[in-house]
Amino acid sequence: MKLSRLFLVLSIAGIFSACSNNDDDTTVVIPPSDGSQLTLQGGGGTGAPNTAYVDMSTDKQSDVVRTSWSLGFYSGTDYRVILNGFTSMSAVATAKTDITQVGSADAAGVSLAVGQGAGTLSMIDDVFGDITKTVIAAVSATDADNKVYLIKPETASATDSSTWYKVRVTRSSNGYTLQYAKLTETTIKTATIAKSSDYNFVFFSLESGANVTVEPKKAEWDFAWSYAAYYTATIPYFFSDFVVINNLAGVQAARVDSATVSYSNFAAADLSALTFTSTRDAIGSKWRVTSGTTVGILYNYFFVVKDPAGNYYKLKFISMGLNDGGSRGYPVVEYKLVKAAG
Repeated sequence: MKLSRLFLVLSIAGIFSACSNNDDDTTVVIPPSDGSQLTLQGGGGTGAPNTAYVDMSTDKQSDVVRTSWSLGFYSGTDYRVILNGFTSMSAVATAKTDITQVGSADAAGVSLAVGQGAGTLSMIDDVFGDITKTVIAAVSATDADNKVYLIKPETASATDSSTWYKVRVTRSSNGYTLQYAKLTETTIKTATIAKSSDYNFVFFSLESGANVTVEPKKAEWDFAWSYAAYYTATIPYFFSDFVVINNLAGVQAARVDSATVSYSNFAAADLSALTFTSTRDAIGSKWRVTSGTTVGILYNYFFVVKDPAGNYYKLKFISMGLNDGGSRGYPVVEYKLVKAAG
């Protein structure tokens, strides 16, 4: 019995010894998911409290309270700061660069009301996801060029400027230095935000005064569903059930008319006929109708999404809570691998 155990121990040791002396690449490659069906955890209702992020290749979703953050600090080569576009946040620049000199007088005649008929598109970030077109200008390496901004969170009043924030951002050695306070406050808070190459942005909450975990790593999500800032004609408008793609990580999408090829029949050979879009709103509101005589999912369309790794998935919406037996704020999606990367 003892000899059998000794033999087993020696055999296992030999296996590990052989592995440790093997120069071959032993990296385990996990193939992408073949597809699944997910119920997105939007939190319920038309103005869903959550943003739900989806990574199709791993069948994972993560949800975050959409009002939990205020600003996103870009981790790319440029120095850019975004507003929380999943809320009715808005901002305008002042003419000043000294935040201690900004107060209620600087809000005289200023309205930060935005959406559903109010405000202008210049008060929100580019709705197509162009990182070079943010409300807050590119953060200059010359400190004196960086202006103070007035910012209204979704939870603040559009007319009571005492609920607004004053914000100024400069560069630090490996990221950003943020100065902020309520507009009428004289004590200025400071935070240093370091870039993180694994993520598109590092997120910060003005209300909690801390960094916030929001998006998954940039290579680990494909699209997000939420309530979001968009536009109608030439004015800002806020859409329920809006889908954005991870365009900054290279995600692209194309809409397919099922009259041309059905979802079930769509295959890799059909990819070459598609025109992919890399803007943030590539899916947007193009999958549903929420007003008028006929509302609900546009079942005659589905989407094909190229993820950050180069996998292609076909994606369709099953229910959203309008004339489909589903629950509003908990949309159901189905996706299927069309072509793996490589």
